[in-house]
Amino acid sequence: MPNKILEKEYLAENVVSMWIEARQIAKKRQPGQFLILRPGERSERIPLTIADVRAKEGAVRLIVQVVGKTTRDLAALEAGEYVRDVAGPLGHPTPIKHYGTVACVGGGIGVAPLLPIARAMKEAGNYVVSIIGARTKGLLILEEDMRAISDELLITTDDGSYVRHGLVTDVLRERLTGKPGIDFAVAIGPVPMMKAVANLTREAGIATIASLNTIMIDGTGMCGGCRVTVGGRVKYTCVDGPEFDAHEVDFDELQRRLNMYRDHELHQLEACKIGLAVR
Repeated sequence: MPNKILEKEYLAENVVSMWIEARQIAKKRQPGQFLILRPGERSERIPLTIADVRAKEGAVRLIVQVVGKTTRDLAALEAGEYVRDVAGPLGHPTPIKHYGTVACVGGGIGVAPLLPIARAMKEAGNYVVSIIGARTKGLLILEEDMRAISDELLITTDDGSYVRHGLVTDVLRERLTGKPGIDFAVAIGPVPMMKAVANLTREAGIATIASLNTIMIDGTGMCGGCRVTVGGRVKYTCVDGPEFDAHEVDFDELQRRLNMYRDHELHQLEACKIGLAVR
């Protein structure tokens, strides 16, 4: 059954927020979980993290970054139109409990899946230190949403165009020596960022989880495309994750696997622009 798009908003260049009608998913979803959808009848299936819900309205919020043909097709839909089908919620929920002080570190589009986790951590009684960043001010998303659920919100941009110049890991390194001390950390964003966060928290002895949702493809575990090595053992991000102990993830292998798909995604996106996309 098609799912109606209730609202659509552009958050940044090539980044779209959509509220989609999905009553059962909205009722059952927990922070950290995702869904799988197809924009159209002949579209491929793609996994997207559930960024927010309106349970009474039966709606879920998706934040879509255009990186390939299918995300481009989805982002092109307008409020009042329909997504062909949506399935979920999928994946293991984030382990939410009272840790004390939790650092929620998000880079780029990773701030979207970080939002519901940070909110749940706050609701569980934690002191939430949110550290978010992007390459430029124009690419920073969900600043006010994160501010509303954080005890501290620290912002950085790679080029220094907003707040402070630097990386989220620069801010985290400084905050690790501050008060109150960090008891637990969550990292979501580009692989090099998550790896750097894991290295910092490992040295400090702070338990950390990382969400590897960017590697997922079909979301069922059948294709094997989201295979990762965690603690020396093979895991599948969609069925075993999407979150894992960041100190045990082989981030170098993860980056190599992501690079395998990049050229194909770019080829399909360019072909779609001139009407030659493979279907």
